[in-house]
Amino acid sequence: MWILSIRGLLLAGMAAAAVAYQPLPGGLPLNLALGVMLGGAIIFLETRIRAVSAKQVAGGFLGALVGVLFALLLSVPLAKIPMASNTQAFLQSLALLLLVYVGLMLGWEKGEWFDPLSIKAYFLGTTRQKTNVKILDTSVIIDGRIADICETGFMDGTLIIPQFVLKELQQVADSADSRKCNRGRRGLDILQKVRKMSDIDMDISELDYPNVKEVDLKLIELAQDLDAKIVTNDFNLNKVAQVRGVQVLNINELANALKPVVLPGEFMRVFILKEGKEYNQGVAYLDDGTMVVVDNARKLLGKNVDVTVTSVLQTTAGKMIFGKAIESAAERAAAR
Repeated sequence: MWILSIRGLLLAGMAAAAVAYQPLPGGLPLNLALGVMLGGAIIFLETRIRAVSAKQVAGGFLGALVGVLFALLLSVPLAKIPMASNTQAFLQSLALLLLVYVGLMLGWEKGEWFDPLSIKAYFLGTTRQKTNVKILDTSVIIDGRIADICETGFMDGTLIIPQFVLKELQQVADSADSRKCNRGRRGLDILQKVRKMSDIDMDISELDYPNVKEVDLKLIELAQDLDAKIVTNDFNLNKVAQVRGVQVLNINELANALKPVVLPGEFMRVFILKEGKEYNQGVAYLDDGTMVVVDNARKLLGKNVDVTVTSVLQTTAGKMIFGKAIESAAERAAAR
């Protein structure tokens, strides 16, 4: 609401200025229209700028500023060359427009030069380029598997922990609920474990977005500004980030992709943990958490059973394996 109010004041101010000074000779209506059009153009430009990253805006602004400085330097020798005044003015104007345009477009396209991480590294005297940036969200930190992935060496680049994520972790760790408290403390312990790894480059980002209340939306804004990927296992954040054009690394999808391939007809040995939903079914779990539904196994609760795989079902939550308990001695010998 306050944004609309500010935009309304801008339009009113531009219209009032145009009416008061009347830069055009067409009278009050024409100058009023001019003020409203200029105000509308400014608002349109503002909405377009809000849709791009801060690096691009900073790059475009600084590039245009450098173009103006070069145009001013070039205008000095042009003024000393003997030529007609109108030709001289045209060449100076051409130099100004050309250099500003080139500087603007070059700065806009090379916005990564103005990456906050690169600027910080420069002032701290760090020569290593901050590339392949990944932002960790609260859920993946509490999950803990990110530390195991980092230990294997599969996680390269720079890991960014936003300050607002640390704040959320602290709030969870200070919760009166013992389960939430343990989850928060586990997340903080995981961060300490990752920070101590010598081959992992981890940084704390102080960037915040006071106008954005939800942490997930702040993560998306930060990822767009840093041209980074979000590491998460939050399904909803995954979908929203993809809609906003932000790349996501989902730990759950990685875990599902790494589960061993099981084909119908193969044998396995499982422990029947509980009864299934259907008649005479038993349920077991593999070491990676994959559910195995076994026919003819209800009477085998609490026992290790040889199973023949009959089918494999891939779901959004992972794989489900369906099998049949081996009863005959010949099948049991083949399984072994």
